[in-house]
Amino acid sequence: MNVYDFDNTIYRGESGVDLFLGYLKKDPRLLAKLPWAVSCILKYKAGKISLDDVMDKYAGVVEKFAQSIDDIESDVVAFWDKNIRKIKPFYLEQRRDDDIIISACLDVVLEEICRRLNIKNYVGSTTDLENMKLVDFCFRENKVKFFKEKFPDAEIDNFYTDSLNDQPMIDLAKNAYLVKGDRLIKIK
Repeated sequence: MNVYDFDNTIYRGESGVDLFLGYLKKDPRLLAKLPWAVSCILKYKAGKISLDDVMDKYAGVVEKFAQSIDDIESDVVAFWDKNIRKIKPFYLEQRRDDDIIISACLDVVLEEICRRLNIKNYVGSTTDLENMKLVDFCFRENKVKFFKEKFPDAEIDNFYTDSLNDQPMIDLAKNAYLVKGDRLIKIK
Protein backbone atom coordinates (compact mmCIF):
# COMPACT_ATOMS: atom_id res chain seq x y z
CA MET A 1 0.00 0.00 0.00
CA ASN A 2 0.99 3.62 -0.53
CA VAL A 3 0.81 6.14 2.31
CA TYR A 4 0.93 9.87 1.69
CA ASP A 5 1.43 12.95 3.77
CA PHE A 6 -1.04 15.59 2.58
CA ASP A 7 0.08 19.23 2.75
CA ASN A 8 2.87 20.06 0.29
CA THR A 9 2.91 16.41 -0.73
CA ILE A 10 -0.27 15.75 -2.68
CA TYR A 11 -1.78 19.19 -1.99
CA ARG A 12 0.11 22.16 -3.40
CA GLY A 13 0.53 24.28 -0.27
CA GLU A 14 -0.68 24.14 3.32
CA SER A 15 -4.43 23.53 3.48
CA GLY A 16 -4.63 25.00 6.99
CA VAL A 17 -2.99 28.23 5.83
CA ASP A 18 -5.27 28.39 2.78
CA LEU A 19 -8.32 27.81 4.96
CA PHE A 20 -7.15 30.55 7.36
CA LEU A 21 -6.67 32.95 4.41
CA GLY A 22 -10.25 32.20 3.36
CA TYR A 23 -11.47 33.10 6.84
CA LEU A 24 -9.26 36.20 6.77
CA LYS A 25 -11.12 37.42 3.68
CA LYS A 26 -14.42 36.97 5.56
CA ASP A 27 -13.17 38.56 8.78
CA PRO A 28 -10.25 41.00 8.37
CA ARG A 29 -10.00 41.29 12.18
CA LEU A 30 -8.06 38.01 12.01
CA LEU A 31 -5.18 39.99 10.55
CA ALA A 32 -4.36 40.97 14.13
CA LYS A 33 -3.65 37.28 14.89
CA LEU A 34 -1.23 36.85 11.99
CA PRO A 35 1.94 38.02 13.83
CA TRP A 36 1.05 35.74 16.74
CA ALA A 37 0.56 32.73 14.42
CA VAL A 38 3.78 33.37 12.49
CA SER A 39 5.70 33.76 15.76
CA CYS A 40 4.32 30.47 17.06
CA ILE A 41 5.24 28.62 13.86
CA LEU A 42 8.75 30.12 13.76
CA LYS A 43 9.42 29.28 17.43
CA TYR A 44 8.27 25.71 16.85
CA LYS A 45 10.28 25.25 13.64
CA ALA A 46 13.38 26.68 15.39
CA GLY A 47 12.99 24.21 18.24
CA LYS A 48 12.39 26.95 20.82
CA ILE A 49 9.07 25.45 21.87
CA SER A 50 7.87 21.86 21.82
CA LEU A 51 4.73 20.46 20.26
CA ASP A 52 3.31 20.12 23.79
CA ASP A 53 4.04 23.84 24.38
CA VAL A 54 2.21 24.70 21.17
CA MET A 55 -0.78 22.65 22.25
CA ASP A 56 -0.77 24.01 25.83
CA LYS A 57 -0.10 27.67 25.09
CA TYR A 58 -1.62 28.25 21.66
CA ALA A 59 -4.42 25.78 21.02
CA GLY A 60 -6.83 27.83 23.14
CA VAL A 61 -6.55 30.84 20.85
CA VAL A 62 -7.27 28.71 17.79
CA GLU A 63 -10.16 26.99 19.57
CA LYS A 64 -11.65 30.34 20.58
CA PHE A 65 -11.63 31.45 16.95
CA ALA A 66 -13.03 28.08 15.82
CA GLN A 67 -15.92 28.43 18.26
CA SER A 68 -16.93 31.62 16.44
CA ILE A 69 -17.37 29.73 13.15
CA ASP A 70 -21.04 29.15 12.36
CA ASP A 71 -20.80 26.13 10.05
CA ILE A 72 -17.31 24.76 9.53
CA GLU A 73 -18.55 21.79 7.52
CA SER A 74 -20.14 24.10 4.91
CA ASP A 75 -17.00 26.24 4.93
CA VAL A 76 -14.89 23.14 4.25
CA VAL A 77 -17.12 22.13 1.32
CA ALA A 78 -16.75 25.64 -0.15
CA PHE A 79 -13.00 25.51 0.51
CA TRP A 80 -12.61 22.29 -1.48
CA ASP A 81 -14.88 23.56 -4.27
CA LYS A 82 -12.22 26.23 -4.79
CA ASN A 83 -9.03 24.35 -3.88
CA ILE A 84 -9.42 20.82 -5.25
CA ARG A 85 -7.44 22.11 -8.24
CA LYS A 86 -4.38 22.15 -5.95
CA ILE A 87 -4.20 18.36 -5.75
CA LYS A 88 -0.98 17.51 -7.58
CA PRO A 89 -1.21 15.65 -10.92
CA PHE A 90 1.33 13.00 -9.90
CA TYR A 91 -1.03 11.86 -7.18
CA LEU A 92 -4.09 11.78 -9.41
CA GLU A 93 -2.15 9.67 -11.93
CA GLN A 94 -1.04 7.04 -9.40
CA ARG A 95 -3.95 7.06 -6.92
CA ARG A 96 -5.01 3.61 -5.75
CA ASP A 97 -8.05 2.46 -3.80
CA ASP A 98 -5.95 1.26 -0.86
CA ASP A 99 -4.06 4.57 -0.42
CA ILE A 100 -3.83 6.03 3.05
CA ILE A 101 -3.44 9.73 3.78
CA ILE A 102 -1.82 10.66 7.09
CA SER A 103 -1.54 14.31 7.98
CA ALA A 104 -1.50 16.99 10.64
CA CYS A 105 -4.41 18.45 8.67
CA LEU A 106 -7.70 18.54 10.59
CA ASP A 107 -9.90 15.49 10.09
CA VAL A 108 -12.88 17.67 9.12
CA VAL A 109 -10.82 19.12 6.24
CA LEU A 110 -9.37 15.75 5.18
CA GLU A 111 -12.72 13.98 5.28
CA GLU A 112 -14.22 16.11 2.51
CA ILE A 113 -11.26 15.95 0.12
CA CYS A 114 -10.86 12.21 0.71
CA ARG A 115 -14.54 11.72 -0.09
CA ARG A 116 -14.08 13.64 -3.33
CA LEU A 117 -10.96 11.67 -4.27
CA ASN A 118 -12.56 8.37 -3.24
CA ILE A 119 -9.91 7.74 -0.58
CA LYS A 120 -11.41 5.58 2.13
CA ASN A 121 -8.48 5.55 4.56
CA TYR A 122 -7.07 8.64 6.20
CA VAL A 123 -5.74 9.81 9.54
CA GLY A 124 -5.65 13.47 10.51
CA SER A 125 -5.58 15.63 13.59
CA THR A 126 -8.75 14.80 15.49
CA THR A 127 -11.29 17.49 16.25
CA ASP A 128 -14.33 17.59 18.49
CA LEU A 129 -16.64 19.61 16.23
CA GLU A 130 -19.37 19.93 18.83
CA ASN A 131 -17.02 21.86 21.14
CA MET A 132 -14.63 23.03 18.38
CA LYS A 133 -11.59 21.63 20.14
CA LEU A 134 -8.47 19.90 18.89
CA VAL A 135 -8.34 16.44 20.49
CA ASP A 136 -5.17 14.90 19.01
CA PHE A 137 -2.47 16.41 16.80
CA CYS A 138 -1.25 13.99 14.12
CA PHE A 139 2.32 15.22 13.65
CA ARG A 140 5.83 13.73 13.70
CA GLU A 141 5.98 10.71 16.03
CA ASN A 142 2.23 10.92 16.64
CA LYS A 143 1.71 9.91 13.00
CA VAL A 144 3.22 6.49 13.70
CA LYS A 145 1.16 6.09 16.87
CA PHE A 146 -2.13 6.97 15.13
CA PHE A 147 -1.24 4.97 12.02
CA LYS A 148 -0.53 1.81 14.03
CA GLU A 149 -3.73 2.29 16.06
CA LYS A 150 -5.88 2.51 12.95
CA PHE A 151 -3.96 0.08 10.72
CA PRO A 152 -2.15 -2.32 13.09
CA ASP A 153 -1.23 -4.91 10.47
CA ALA A 154 -0.53 -2.58 7.56
CA GLU A 155 2.76 -2.72 5.69
CA ILE A 156 3.77 0.44 3.87
CA ASP A 157 5.23 -0.23 0.42
CA ASN A 158 5.76 3.46 -0.42
CA PHE A 159 5.60 6.56 1.73
CA TYR A 160 5.47 10.04 0.20
CA THR A 161 6.23 13.24 2.12
CA ASP A 162 7.53 16.75 1.64
CA SER A 163 9.51 16.80 4.89
CA LEU A 164 12.04 14.82 6.86
CA ASN A 165 9.90 15.67 9.91
CA ASP A 166 8.12 12.50 8.83
CA GLN A 167 11.21 10.37 9.56
CA PRO A 168 9.24 8.09 11.92
CA MET A 169 6.88 7.23 9.03
CA ILE A 170 9.79 6.95 6.59
CA ASP A 171 11.33 4.38 8.93
CA LEU A 172 8.17 2.23 8.69
CA ALA A 173 8.12 2.15 4.89
CA LYS A 174 9.90 -0.18 2.49
CA ASN A 175 10.42 2.77 0.12
CA ALA A 176 10.13 6.50 0.73
CA TYR A 177 9.93 9.51 -1.57
CA LEU A 178 10.53 13.17 -0.87
CA VAL A 179 8.09 15.30 -2.86
CA LYS A 180 9.48 18.66 -3.98
CA GLY A 181 6.90 20.48 -6.08
CA ASP A 182 6.09 17.93 -8.76
CA ARG A 183 9.35 15.99 -8.41
CA LEU A 184 9.62 12.70 -6.54
CA ILE A 185 13.03 11.92 -5.06
CA LYS A 186 13.58 8.41 -3.74
CA ILE A 187 15.18 8.67 -0.30
CA LYS A 188 14.78 5.08 0.86
